[in-house]
Amino acid sequence: MAGWYEGPLAAFDTETTGVDVESDRIVSAAVVVQEASGARPRLRRWLVNPGVPVPAAATAVHGLGEEQLRRNGRWPAPVMREMADELQFLAAAGRPLVVLNAPFGLTLLDRELRRHRASSLDRWFAASAPLRVLDPRVLDKQLDRYRKGHRTLADLCAHYEVTVEGAHDAAADALAALEVVRALGRRFATRLERLSPAELHTLQGGWHAAQARGLQAWFARTGSEEWADPAWPLRRDLPAAA
Repeated sequence: MAGWYEGPLAAFDTETTGVDVESDRIVSAAVVVQEASGARPRLRRWLVNPGVPVPAAATAVHGLGEEQLRRNGRWPAPVMREMADELQFLAAAGRPLVVLNAPFGLTLLDRELRRHRASSLDRWFAASAPLRVLDPRVLDKQLDRYRKGHRTLADLCAHYEVTVEGAHDAAADALAALEVVRALGRRFATRLERLSPAELHTLQGGWHAAQARGLQAWFARTGSEEWADPAWPLRRDLPAAA
C-alpha cells in the first residue's frame, strides 16, 4: 500500500518584501495541489500590491519590482482572504499542506490577515478540520539530523534530486517543496509510512522546538544575539502585528 507521501498533497509559498514577519509584506503567493505523485498539479497564484516600498534586495531575489506590483498587483485585503479561504478549503478536504519553513510563511500570512482583515489565520480552521502542515525543513532536520550543510530549498532539492524550474517564483517553489516531501517520504519510508500527516503535524511541533533549542545553544556559544523561536507552525502573537 502506497504511503501518504504518494497521495494528495498541497503546498503554499510566498514571495515577500523581506524576512521580518512582523513588518514585511507578501507580494506574491501560490497554492499547488497535486492529487497523486506524478499527477498534473493545479495552481492558484496571487500578485499583491503591498502598498509599501519594495526593497531592491527583495526585487533582486524574486524579480517583482515596485512599479510592476503597483500596476498589476491587487490590493492586499481581498487577496489575503482568498489565500486563507483556499487553505481552509484544503484543510476541510483533508489535504496536508507542505510549507517550507512554516513559521515564516504561515506567520507572515497571519500578520497580513491581522493587518488587513482584523483576523488571525487560526480563525479560518474549525476544530474538526484543522490545518495539517508538513515542513520539509523540520522533517529533514529530524530524519537526517547529522548531515552537514545548509537546508534551504535549493539545498534540499539538490539532496533529494528534485528539479526546480523558475526558483524564487512562488508556484515553482511550492511545487519543489511538495516534491521534496514526496522524495523524503520515499527515502525514510520505514520511519514515516505508519505515521499519518495529522500525527506528523503534532510531532513536528516538538521536533522544531528541540531544533530551535539546539540552535539557541549554538547562538549562546558563539556570542550571537539572534533568537531561535521554538513555535511551530505559527510564531506567537505580538502586539505590533495586530
